[in-house]
Amino acid sequence: MISRLAATVLLLAALGACSGPQPAKKAPEVKTQPRATSANPGYKPAKSPTLEAVRTRGYVACGVHAGLPGFALKDARGAWRGFDVDICRAVAAATLGDANKVRFTVIGAQDRFGALQKGELDVLSRNTSQTFARETGLGLVFPIITYFDGQGFLVRRELGLNSAQELNGARVCVQEGTASAGNVDDWFRVRGIRYRAVMAASEQQARQLYEAENCDVFTADVSALAASRSVLSNPGGHVILPEVISKEPLGPVVRQDDPVWADIVRWTVYATLLAEELGLTSRTVEQARETATDPETRRLLGVEGDLGSLLGLETDWAFQVIRQVGAYHEIFRRDLGADSALRLDRGLNALWNAPKPGLMYAPPMR
Repeated sequence: MISRLAATVLLLAALGACSGPQPAKKAPEVKTQPRATSANPGYKPAKSPTLEAVRTRGYVACGVHAGLPGFALKDARGAWRGFDVDICRAVAAATLGDANKVRFTVIGAQDRFGALQKGELDVLSRNTSQTFARETGLGLVFPIITYFDGQGFLVRRELGLNSAQELNGARVCVQEGTASAGNVDDWFRVRGIRYRAVMAASEQQARQLYEAENCDVFTADVSALAASRSVLSNPGGHVILPEVISKEPLGPVVRQDDPVWADIVRWTVYATLLAEELGLTSRTVEQARETATDPETRRLLGVEGDLGSLLGLETDWAFQVIRQVGAYHEIFRRDLGADSALRLDRGLNALWNAPKPGLMYAPPMR
């Protein structure tokens, strides 16, 4: 009986082998709703609860730094200025048609993510680095990188230091509860260099401790160091050492549960980058809207097609961003570059096709 059964199994296996491979079963077809085109005007995009809330209350709630020159700082008249501030103003222009419809809330480093999670903010724009744990463990998302940065060291020029490798035994001021504290510890430990961390509750306190010579070195993102140096009593008496010890991709943060809002923030920044690439500025964009023949420029400015409706925005959303806030190079220049106290080079933040190429790259507007 057993031998007869075995023979039957062998025969069936042989027949199966002779018949060759069997075609795979066709997967059931999944029907997806096509994206909006002129041929499909009835398409309705997913709604954004955040956008609806913004329109109901009439302003964008934006969390910013208490006072970081170049990024977020009140001017003599009490108006907020800076790179992170302009990102929120651009979002207001895109969603409400008015860059001034923003309410800024000062948020400390320890509280910034909690305020966003609780719904107290629509967007956090506070020189915040994208990291794995922040994006996967907090229910938040970084829609786009607006500034590629890295952590460095600020020292007094009179010390005559040329490299961070010479910092053995140094007292290092660093803000507690930030990625900078972990980065600097990793960097010194891996190289076997002794140092003593002088912890500060805020960036401002770290700067004050450094200026009072309670530490030898101040470490933070290079852009933050340049900002701090600009307000020291003698900016020229301090240098940023050449080592950059980390990658710090900075950008706005939103909640993960509203992907349409994340798209709005992302494409608002892309619009400023595309404007620079296409040669548009806040001063020329109105004329360009009347005279442009290039299809991508016309789509960006809402002259051709209706791409804004895919995000629940008006046709001229990108035009308003560029007209009221500017192209990326205008924003960078006035807040961080040649027209600012920081005078930072574009570096990695140059366009991908610039004479000295950077990392800034926007997908096509189509």
